[in-house]
Amino acid sequence: MTFWIITGLMCAAVAAVLGLAMLRGRTASQAAAAYDLDVYADQLKEVDRDLARGMLSADEAARVRTEVSRRILAADVQLHSSTQSENRGAGMAVAVVTGVAIVAGAGALYSQMGAIGYRDVPIKSRIAASDILRAERLTQADAEARVADIPRTPPPEASADFLALMEDLRATVKDRPDDLRGLMLLARNEASLGRAKEAAAAQGRIIALKGADATAADHAFYADVLITAAAGYVSQEAEAALRTALKMSPTHPIARYYLAQYMVQVDRPDTAFRLMEELLRDSTADAPWLPSLRAQIEEVAWRAGVAFELPPLERSGGPSASDIAAADDMSPEDRKAMIEGMVGQLSQRLAAEGGSAEEWARLIRALGVLERFDEARSIFVESLRVFEGREAELELMRAAGRTVGISDNDL
Repeated sequence: MTFWIITGLMCAAVAAVLGLAMLRGRTASQAAAAYDLDVYADQLKEVDRDLARGMLSADEAARVRTEVSRRILAADVQLHSSTQSENRGAGMAVAVVTGVAIVAGAGALYSQMGAIGYRDVPIKSRIAASDILRAERLTQADAEARVADIPRTPPPEASADFLALMEDLRATVKDRPDDLRGLMLLARNEASLGRAKEAAAAQGRIIALKGADATAADHAFYADVLITAAAGYVSQEAEAALRTALKMSPTHPIARYYLAQYMVQVDRPDTAFRLMEELLRDSTADAPWLPSLRAQIEEVAWRAGVAFELPPLERSGGPSASDIAAADDMSPEDRKAMIEGMVGQLSQRLAAEGGSAEEWARLIRALGVLERFDEARSIFVESLRVFEGREAELELMRAAGRTVGISDNDL
């Protein structure tokens, strides 16, 4: 009620100020009687000029002055009676209409953009509202139905040969639905092709076959593909998978990341921020979830009412920690030259002899540290060709690419 009283007084004050301005009338306008007064004044001056030139006698001039003066008095009376009343009446009407328009317009605008009757929500009420959101979470099927119209296409790196192999794998798993190894290959590769719904079906079957032997990683990956299939929505089934994974491994990073997303979706930014801040502290610079985490955490902190400053990103990769520690006493120019020399040696060796996926990923990250992004992109593309069909190594390459802002979807 206090809000409406204050709002009404403010609208009345604005309307009153505008109304007073309108009631004063418009000084730039001139009524008909005022125009007549100007004409009669000119006539009196003309009489004096004609008398001086001998065009009028003294008696004629006196008679004309009397007549003009009578007209001036009549026009003056008309000006002060009719004009002021007309202007005041018109100004009053406009002032009333304007005041009503201000109040009505403000009310209409607030009804569309404001929150009528919204009160400060105590923490107990917020938690109760969050509990309602949790209870009303969509099932996975309903969540997927909401995004069923979004087209799905294979990523650019999927070759025709690989897609043909995937068709054979799908047929094999269909004929042998209890083949655990085939299902594991199918789940991972379907996920890499952006077919999250199919990956989730395969992963769910894996967990059912493993039973009590299913690991936290199995449940976390299941939640991952379920959430991806629902375009980021954490369904009832996805939440259950996350809870199971965290019960088995409380520090599992993927499960922690997605549980924080769930807390955001059920309007618990306080819990979401706590989870995000802990995960941020525990994450390495090449963690695949880190860019998304850093992009969200400040807004979540603001919603939670927490003063938080995002720490600078410490990029990893390139020379080892011991190499960099040994360069502490060097000048910046010498230190950069040493790192570039190591990167050059690694690049030459990989080009001539090949190397492990870890070494390729290390080179990509090192080039990013040196801000040689074109070279990093070139090495990244080459690594996708070298490790084609080897999903574990490809995932390592993608993680390294993400640390320097490169995605295989952008190629």
